[in-house]
Amino acid sequence: MMNRILGSFCIGVLFIFIPFLCFAETPEFRLVPMEQLQIRDGVGNVLAKLNEGGTVKIAYLGGSITAADGWRPKTTEWFKKTFPNAKINEINAAIGGTGSNLGVFRLFHDVLRHQPDLLFVEFAVNDGGVSPENIWRSMEGIVRQTWKADSQTDIVFVYTVSEASAKEPREGVCNKPMSSMELLADFYGIPSINFAVPVFALEKAGKLLFRGESAPEGVILFSTDSVHPLDAGHQIYAQAVIESFETMSETRKETRKETKPVSHQPKLAQTFIGDHWEAARLVPIAESMLQGEWKKLDNNDNLQKSFGNRLGAIWYSGKPGSKLTFRFKGTQAKIYDLLGPNGGQVIITVDGKTKDKPVARFDSYCTYHRLATLDLAVNLDPDVIHTITVEVHPEQPSRQPVAFRLKEPEKELAEPKFQGTNVWFGKLMLIGDPID
Repeated sequence: MMNRILGSFCIGVLFIFIPFLCFAETPEFRLVPMEQLQIRDGVGNVLAKLNEGGTVKIAYLGGSITAADGWRPKTTEWFKKTFPNAKINEINAAIGGTGSNLGVFRLFHDVLRHQPDLLFVEFAVNDGGVSPENIWRSMEGIVRQTWKADSQTDIVFVYTVSEASAKEPREGVCNKPMSSMELLADFYGIPSINFAVPVFALEKAGKLLFRGESAPEGVILFSTDSVHPLDAGHQIYAQAVIESFETMSETRKETRKETKPVSHQPKLAQTFIGDHWEAARLVPIAESMLQGEWKKLDNNDNLQKSFGNRLGAIWYSGKPGSKLTFRFKGTQAKIYDLLGPNGGQVIITVDGKTKDKPVARFDSYCTYHRLATLDLAVNLDPDVIHTITVEVHPEQPSRQPVAFRLKEPEKELAEPKFQGTNVWFGKLMLIGDPID
């Protein structure tokens, strides 16, 4: 089964010897009109496979809106009912509170190793505060990694919406993250589905209340927090996908040239932005990188059971002075790790220069443990071998940022739950290649 990936990888290797034809070093950003469906090059590969029967794998890469029991399982169920001869396998690769800047690093582990036939990408809300340039870098990395792994995988961008990002969509125009993704989708011929179109059409007709505690009879209450749809809101999202695939299926039948699977590989001959993140990768932490007291969590550890499916092996240390040191050649480095109520802080040294302040692995949400990323270095010289050391600091960070979430802050912050200088490291996040 892996020969699909390996074969495409071998082809991809050939491309490194061919100069890329770049659209522009920094493409020009503009807001674009909003349409519910942009077919572009369509989804002929997955439609052909669905009609033929057999196993079809559908992946969903996104944030909490996709992670919810909502449009994702509703969409999968529609595929199962519409194509009964196909065996539909869902790949749920959604993590709440994350954007495309993490998605591009975790893409292979969470999606591509499962060999999807169709990939939905949903980051329009969580990329809301990100510049168009960084959206392009990460989203183009997702596109190029996907097609390097398998050039017949179809990709669809889907755009969710929140109250904070609704101004332009209410006026019929894509907001900044949507527009950024649309410009990239247009360049690569990727279909896109904009969920904001039916939502605001219903709102304009007086049939939907975007946010509230309750809605009048006959009016859909979309959400209570202005971001996460209620079940009726998720149904609107799912219906937009269903209508779009019905339209693309009809288009495919009318143009017989699209009935055969096509390779997306020729599209990789050009790039949209010169410094895209195709090289983003997760790298396991080797024991040889560790100094001091470290423990590899066993499979029965609660944190390993909760987060091991994303982080892989988790290395833990609560001992001040314990270090992680690694070398790599590339432009950016992070660590895929955990934050928690008993989290510590770390000292970061890059190429012999120690940062002025320690970085806390604790924040205002830390009444529980959750996935996070620890930024180490950016904009490094890609032609230099860099050495990075992360050391456990002897003092725990202030717990006051979380006090407002507690009923009795003074008492609760003194409890063992909030004590410790602990760190939990999963994988290195590199744009580049590890050394040794």
